[in-house]
Amino acid sequence: MKLLKDILYKAGIIEVVGSTNIAITALSFDSRKIEKDSLFIAIKGTLSDGHKYIDDTISKGAIAILCEEIPANQNEKVTYIKVKDTSAALGIIAGNFYDNPSEKIKLVGVTGTNGKTTTVTLLFTLFKKLGYKVGLLSTVKNQINNDVIPATHTTPDAIQLNAMLRQMIDKGCTHCFMEVSSHAVVQNRIAGIHFTGAVFTNITHDHLDYHKTFDEYIKAKKRFFDGLGSDAFALTNRDDVNGEVMLQNTKATKRSYSLRSMADFKCKVIENQFSGLLLNIDNQEVWSKLIGSFNAYNLLAVYATAVLLKEDKTNVLTTLSTLSSVEGRFQYIRNSNGIVGIVDYAHTPDALQNVLKTINDIRTGNEQVITVVGCGGDRDAAKRPVMAKIACDMSNKVILTSDNPRSEEPEAIIKEMQTGVDAVNYKKTISITDRSEAIKTACSYANDGDIILIAGKGHEKYQEIKGVKHPFDDMEVLQENLKLFEK
Repeated sequence: MKLLKDILYKAGIIEVVGSTNIAITALSFDSRKIEKDSLFIAIKGTLSDGHKYIDDTISKGAIAILCEEIPANQNEKVTYIKVKDTSAALGIIAGNFYDNPSEKIKLVGVTGTNGKTTTVTLLFTLFKKLGYKVGLLSTVKNQINNDVIPATHTTPDAIQLNAMLRQMIDKGCTHCFMEVSSHAVVQNRIAGIHFTGAVFTNITHDHLDYHKTFDEYIKAKKRFFDGLGSDAFALTNRDDVNGEVMLQNTKATKRSYSLRSMADFKCKVIENQFSGLLLNIDNQEVWSKLIGSFNAYNLLAVYATAVLLKEDKTNVLTTLSTLSSVEGRFQYIRNSNGIVGIVDYAHTPDALQNVLKTINDIRTGNEQVITVVGCGGDRDAAKRPVMAKIACDMSNKVILTSDNPRSEEPEAIIKEMQTGVDAVNYKKTISITDRSEAIKTACSYANDGDIILIAGKGHEKYQEIKGVKHPFDDMEVLQENLKLFEK
């Protein structure tokens, strides 16, 4: 419980009608979740305008309203606060309500198209092994040291974010590592949050259904760095052409990492096998259980972040070698016939290309690479033919299938993917709408030693069809079918 006048600090108030000397028990921008004596924040969203529900929230117990337009018909028992942008003010108010927890914890945000989940999860595990109590906010899950909380978004809303950071501090956490999505930046979910550091992995074709243009997508990522304070660090991948763009207006200390260019933190891949990576990081050889050059970037980003957080280099490198792969990120199994099955979250052209490049770098050339891939519905449709082309160009056989079709017909999505299949690749490509059947078919095609890639869903334990999430686990289905076809 907080006094309204205390949680409005720095919120950009234009006008107040009523008293601010009242106690607020909770915050909400969802009119369906109003509690007694709460503050309702009326946000103009993409689907609805919260201002339409002000009277409804008052009837449910809201005693204060944050809005961009004060209603003509006011309730004399309610306080109305006008601000220019309620979504931006929400972050400030949520921070004040929970005693600004982001200022009391070492919070590092990781952004980019690919590698966010792996990087934050590896950082979380690394710092736990270094002896700290740590928080994690990721696409896969949120975690307060040992307590796991299911994740619904890549980045929680401002109220959830501050509430979880508060819980982390109350439970003794000193560090938190979180994914920062472009949606979260644009929707002001990180407004008012104080970051100790920010990491940029890369940026490629994704989310153009939301951002409309690639330039807008880049600007969304850049806004995260623009908002950093002078006491923070900004770490970027110099091998990505947009790495330097992220740093242009930031006040933070600028640092870089690279496998191919001059940078503050350097890495070289010495060996790349299914058993792992042998790396040279800052002139020290390190063995990792992770696979692929894209994971070399992730590991280097983790190492650099830990060093920037003042950890001992030798301790970090030693502990780094004990870390395992993240669920659904180049997660592989091998059956008794030597058939390798790989499940990966690759759902963008760049991610799919990276995974297939890694497979082709490791393989001897005598095996087939069989790829099962689909594209999500209600998302950026422009990448569908591109992903199909990449799969065909870099695989011996390709099965186009359903991913999360959501409200779209899976057959229509597959048809759009097929437009990317060149005439020369027709014979090695088939379409099977049922994802389970597609995985089973891939396993039936495989001979001893072949490699099967199941791309797109990774860690997800469901398939979303017409608004319903049906239980589905790529790894589980793959394991069942690899056993089925064992000799």
